[in-house]
Amino acid sequence: MEAYLIGECLCGTVKFSVADRFKAFYLCHCKQCQQLTGSAFAANVFTDPDNIEWLSGKNNVTHYEHPTREFSKSFCKACGSSVPSINKTKTSLIVPAGALNNLPDIQPQANIFMSEEACWLKQGLQSENFSGFPE
Repeated sequence: MEAYLIGECLCGTVKFSVADRFKAFYLCHCKQCQQLTGSAFAANVFTDPDNIEWLSGKNNVTHYEHPTREFSKSFCKACGSSVPSINKTKTSLIVPAGALNNLPDIQPQANIFMSEEACWLKQGLQSENFSGFPE
């Protein structure tokens, strides 16, 4: 029996379900993914374009497609959280790993575009760790 994963945006307006049958899981360090996420990298899992059921809020999803590059982003209009989107070539559904409420069976397979890694990432990973905000 196929397992299904539930995902949602931060505010809970957009909810979706995907079958746990992913083709790839990449941590992308390219400059565009840094800008799209506001972080050091994007964590995305890839699956078939039709592997999604929108449970709620589909009409609250908006999409940005870069006019000259091969990247795009879908996000919740209310909270700005990344949600799944079909890539420009229509060959994959890209699911932001952080939007999933459950762990997929697949583990990250590669760090890609490491030549564009955020200059502060290594130092940040070596910084002191806290379970919440530092006191």
